[in-house]
Amino acid sequence: MITDFRLPDLGEGLVEAEIVQWHVAAGDEVTLNQTIAEVETAKAVVELPSPFAGTVSAIRHAEGDVVPVGEVLISFDVEGSDAAVPETAERREPNLVGYGAAPRSTARPQRRARAGAAGDAVDLAVREAAPHDAIAPSAPEREPRERPRSTPPVRKLARDLGVDLDLVAASGVDGLITRDDVEAYAARTAPATPEAPRGPVPPTAAPVAGAAGDERIPIRGVRKHTADAMVRSAFTAPHAATFLTVDVTASVAFVAGLRADARYAAHRVGIMAVAAKAVCLALRRTPELNATWDDAAGEIVRFAKVNLGIAAATERGLVVPSVKDAGGMPLLELSDAIRALAETARAGKATPADLSGGTFSITNYGVFGVDAGTPILVPGEAGILGLGAVQRRPWEHEGGVALRDVMTLSLSFDHRLVDGAEAARFLTDVGDVLRDPARAMVFA
Repeated sequence: MITDFRLPDLGEGLVEAEIVQWHVAAGDEVTLNQTIAEVETAKAVVELPSPFAGTVSAIRHAEGDVVPVGEVLISFDVEGSDAAVPETAERREPNLVGYGAAPRSTARPQRRARAGAAGDAVDLAVREAAPHDAIAPSAPEREPRERPRSTPPVRKLARDLGVDLDLVAASGVDGLITRDDVEAYAARTAPATPEAPRGPVPPTAAPVAGAAGDERIPIRGVRKHTADAMVRSAFTAPHAATFLTVDVTASVAFVAGLRADARYAAHRVGIMAVAAKAVCLALRRTPELNATWDDAAGEIVRFAKVNLGIAAATERGLVVPSVKDAGGMPLLELSDAIRALAETARAGKATPADLSGGTFSITNYGVFGVDAGTPILVPGEAGILGLGAVQRRPWEHEGGVALRDVMTLSLSFDHRLVDGAEAARFLTDVGDVLRDPARAMVFA
């Protein structure tokens, strides 16, 4: 029996994914939970396991295709007489959002008939349980009919466009209403375009001119997500920045000593890990920077833990996975966690959980030889610290001038949450620990 497998909801409200690589081909025998493909969402590359044991009948999309959630990816030839619940084929327990439990019946759920009570109100159980827009109480009486089938992103699109899914003709497999169906219906029923107002016409952006040899790269995946997030941050939070140049010679010597000690060499502690520990200590003294602005609730939320975001440059673009509860980790454990998370992100294996939940971030552009910059805040966070390159410079030291290891720290912060004095206190605390790691002993 031919059974279709649709792209599941991979979590975090993601509505589509790009097929990076197929691991199977038509005619291949697959086992339960065998990896069949890698897909890239707006946040990470995810491996898709097979929900069936059987034979690949057909692959419905090629590598590089961007597939909406709910669309058929691949078809299997599975032994058994029931296509919905194969009798002889094993079905895996769902471990990705959207797979759903095996249905108990092949019959599709039916909407309850309206009660005949006064006001002809819709049954409340139906209103609460329906995964699509419930019928308004004032809607005219309809005959009970099958619930329109669509995916969550398509239902949201319908709500945004004011389209009643009951009126949309489905063109998808098995009566599934697709995004194209909703957009086509909205276009047909849209009111006529009003006459353009008289007077000067505001200028519009001209299309980008092309020339021979130009390369056009589709904006999607991680790059699109990062661009959307940065624009949202830049035009939502009032950014401010402050800088501090620090003599980090003592920290450089401290790191060199740890790497030379056989007991600690495997942890490969670097100046980044020392700075991360300094940030966690400083946030205890300036909790305003470990907070978020909840506009909907009209509240400032100060986080109990520090989930430290680490900006990582990858082939697919910039991602910021976070070390959860970094404030509770000793230096060696924090160093290991940062290195493991960065390696996972660069390999494209960071999970949506890794890439969300951060409360404060660090970006280390010093590895590219850059001295300073003004990083953009990660949306929802109050601050981000930029680490510049460690450079050997002439510096005032003990009443004279000596060659010292110097680094510039750049702090961008949300001025709704953090005042200049608080930002300066935080940056000074971080600088104090980097100037003399023993200062960490006196931090509360």
